[in-house]
Parts: sequence; structure tokens; C-alpha cells
Amino acid sequence: MSSTELPGVRSTAEPSAPVRTVRVGEGERLRTVALPGLSLTVRSRPPARQGLPTALYVHGLGGSSQNWSALMELLEDTVDGEALDLPGFGASPPPADRDYSVTGLARAVIRHLDAAGRGPVHLFGNSLGGAVVTRVAAVRPDLVRTLTLVSPALPELRVQRSAIPTALLAVPGAAAALGRLTRDLTAEQRTRGVMGLCYGDPSRVTPEGFRNAVEEMERRMALPYFWEAMARSSRGIVDAYTLGGQHGLWRQAQRVLAPTLLVYGGRDRLVSYRLAHKAAAAFRGSRLLCLPEAGHVAMMEYPEVVASAFRDLLRDSGGDGPPGPAATAGAGGGGEEDKSDGRG
Repeated sequence: MSSTELPGVRSTAEPSAPVRTVRVGEGERLRTVALPGLSLTVRSRPPARQGLPTALYVHGLGGSSQNWSALMELLEDTVDGEALDLPGFGASPPPADRDYSVTGLARAVIRHLDAAGRGPVHLFGNSLGGAVVTRVAAVRPDLVRTLTLVSPALPELRVQRSAIPTALLAVPGAAAALGRLTRDLTAEQRTRGVMGLCYGDPSRVTPEGFRNAVEEMERRMALPYFWEAMARSSRGIVDAYTLGGQHGLWRQAQRVLAPTLLVYGGRDRLVSYRLAHKAAAAFRGSRLLCLPEAGHVAMMEYPEVVASAFRDLLRDSGGDGPPGPAATAGAGGGGEEDKSDGRG
């Protein structure tokens, strides 16, 4: 067994069963970006008109570029957007060096932006993707026009109980054990479990949306490197949480110069709602959007509200300058704006 393999996890050489093609929504396009030691799948949709500013969307742990489809469609008249499948997720194969650390994933995002020449971009990140793009914005401010973070995975001392199983994936051998324990679960059962963990109200998912999610779950579980990517990425988050000094994520948040929109869900079972005001204090001049009824993926649950908040950020900051007053929105997708600074 090579040093890059996890005990009990199959090699990435060949799938044991055919893997179905990833779903492409109406109006979307997929392309493959080949870089040395790295192959990335990029999802995009043509902008409503030429000349719009560019945007890049980065998903969270276990997710894919499909997590951004609803928001991308709503913002097609505002930005020329594309969403990345991080290495080992979606339709992107694992990186050659098997580096799933937050720094390694941030490096992949930077390499893509440098190669594409699309920067500076309006950069979006959810969960793990939020931690990744925070690091990108801190170390390469020239690539970031604005930063939008949806439930970013920033370090917290008191991890929520419902997030502990995800954190345990970082323990050596845990992924293989979990794979054995859950091997009899159907894709539908797995999908319901994920939605129960990630959505504030899973009943908001349409029947078509649920069918698409089950199909994607079936595709992902057929990938020979599925558990490896999950385990190594989980380990990367845990490692990032323990870093101190200038490399710590909270310290890097303080270094971000780009106007920042923070989005937190009151029913988030993975990233604590109580971190919202700490984050608003860390990111200078940031604005805070709180959605009490949302869970971990507000851009999927309330894409219209997130899109509106981003447009406000864009209008008030001009995409380059300091943002206007922060706004705090009320329950589940609406509510009145509180023109406070959003700080605790």
C-alpha cells in the first residue's frame, strides 16, 4: 500500500463499477482545466451580457459546484460566474500530491485563477470552501474583488455536537470504518441524512431537487476515492483549526482587505450561529446577513436572499472600495434590515 492511500480505502486506479456522468443543469456548461498535477472541473453559465465582472464559487466538504447552481443562475445578470469542483470532489479527480489541506485547496484555487487570468474576482465560499477562500483572500488580495462567505468553517472552541461525526473523519481509519458501517444504506437514505444535517428545513427541497441529489449521491459513492477525499479534507479542516500565529484562519480573516459579506444560518448544525458576530468583528468593514431559519447551505435554501445581499454589497462597495453599512436580515429569507455594524 502506498503512503498516499488510507487503510481500508480502495486505490484510485480504476473504479470497481462504472461511474455515471455528472449532472449539468439547463444553461450550464462543464469544462476541464488541466494544470500540472491537477485537473479541475469548472461549471459555468453564460452571463446575461458581456463585460460583467467575474466571480468564482467554491463549495464545502462533500459538496460540488452543483451547490451553487441556483445562486449562479440568479446572479447571471450581475457577474460572469463559474463554480469550481475542488480536487477530489464533484467531477474533479484527486490532486496528484493528495494534498487536501486548506492551504493545498487554496493553492488549487489560486492556480486556477492565475491560469485563467480572470482575477480579480468576486469570490464565494461555503463551509470548507469558506475557509479556503478566506486563505486565498488573505495571501493573494490581488485576486479578490469582494468576498462572500456562507457558513465558513472557521475555528471554534466548542464544536457543535452534530458536527462531531464529520470531525471524526479526520481520525486515521475512521473513514474506512464508517464506510463499512454505512455500506448497507441506500443512496436515498444517505441523501436524507445529509439534507437533515445541512438544511434548516429539508422539506423545502423539491421532489426534483431530491431526485437529483440522490443521483449525485449514487455517482459519488461509486468513486473509488470518495472516502479518501472526505477523510483527508476533514483532516485538513482539523489541522487548520489548530494552526496559530499568522497562518491561523482568524488571523488571516483580519488580513482580508476585500469587502466581505458573511451569511450565517440560525439552524446550522455544522457551523455555529454564535460565530457570526465574531466573524463580523474579524473581517474589517464586513456586513452580516443572519437567516434564523436557514441551515448550513443558505445559498441553496434562500438563494434569492443571498443574491440580493450580494448585489447590495456590490452596489455599496463598487466591487473595489470599502462596503457600506452592514445589514442583518431576519427570519428565513426576508425580514427588515438592521443598519447596525453587525459586530458583537
